[in-house]
Amino acid sequence: MKSILAYAGAAFFEIAGCFAFWAWLRLGASAWWVIPGAGALLLFAWLLTFIDSDAAGRAYAAYGGVYIAATLVWLWLVEGTRPDRWDVTGALVCLVGAGIILFAPHRTPG
Repeated sequence: MKSILAYAGAAFFEIAGCFAFWAWLRLGASAWWVIPGAGALLLFAWLLTFIDSDAAGRAYAAYGGVYIAATLVWLWLVEGTRPDRWDVTGALVCLVGAGIILFAPHRTPG
């Protein structure tokens, strides 16, 4: 449960942080958007340290699937563009892959 909350929070803060830079550089928003954007990206990185995994790379790889699904929610709720069936299908494939990476029995090194 802790990992799920950490992944969800990390996704929100990463997307929000990246969107702040997008708003500044692509949408003409004030450069002041960079300050909360950078703070959000710091929170994103911090939250990923709470993932229950024996290896950072594995936690980050599984996070990729969560990030893809979360960006489609952002697309819909914040940007007002509803994901189509191909977006949803792709996100589901990524979430299945993330689950395999995170929950499969892995060999220990050595």
